[in-house]
Amino acid sequence: MSRIGYLPINIPEGVTVDIDDNNLVLVKGPLGDLSQQVNKDIQVKVQDGQVTFERPGEQREYKAMHGLYRSLVNNMVIGVSQGYEIKQELVGVGFRAETKGQRLEMSLGYSHDIIFELPPEIKVEAHTERRANPILTLKSADKQLIGHVAAKIRSLRPPEPYKGKGIKFVGEQLRRKAGKAASI
Repeated sequence: MSRIGYLPINIPEGVTVDIDDNNLVLVKGPLGDLSQQVNKDIQVKVQDGQVTFERPGEQREYKAMHGLYRSLVNNMVIGVSQGYEIKQELVGVGFRAETKGQRLEMSLGYSHDIIFELPPEIKVEAHTERRANPILTLKSADKQLIGHVAAKIRSLRPPEPYKGKGIKFVGEQLRRKAGKAASI
């Protein structure tokens, strides 16, 4: 059984954590502001530079919420102090990506270019070097949002198992299939 909920969260310098009357946790830091509504049954306390969570009993739902809210607030504290970064690689002949403000234009082998609007909380960079696959770099303070956007971008052209063409995360190992020649 996990004991994540019992671990205190250390608050780094430059980050403030506030809790209002409705159990809304507000985290402010150099990279932005984030908020999370916590269930009224879970008690959140900020003291001595640490955030702690307490549950009212040993019921299964309280145990689940205890660890969940601790992890969500920890991700918020890390996000506003250090930030999160996801890199994606466009593998395929003629695949390219360009950024124009909060707009990402990609050519992924379809008959048309794909234009993807990004939320204002996410910063994107597209690097294209000669004889190398284009790399997309997403940066944000919100871990949930950046993961959701990265999954949406990947779903535009998921990697296929035979040649590996598509959008994949940098460092991701794909399961490859042998193909037709292996049946002989």
